[in-house]
Amino acid sequence: MTTEPALEDARGLKCPLPVLRMEKRLAALPAGAELVVLATDPIAKVDIPLYCIQQGHACVSSSVDGSLRFEITKRGAGAAA
Repeated sequence: MTTEPALEDARGLKCPLPVLRMEKRLAALPAGAELVVLATDPIAKVDIPLYCIQQGHACVSSSVDGSLRFEITKRGAGAAA
């Protein structure tokens, strides 16, 4: 059984709000959980992947219908940041 990833809709929000909302949402998720973040702020294209690299989360980004889409997998509890 697979579970749907959590969704954080940050479309229409300007920097730094998409990253802050993503960070808060990730903190509430268990290790290995998936989070999809939608954003329209072009700065998010840089900020969100950079945050994920710094924190050790996997991040795949794409563009869908004028929105940025980030598929994030929260790092495991034993993974180094």
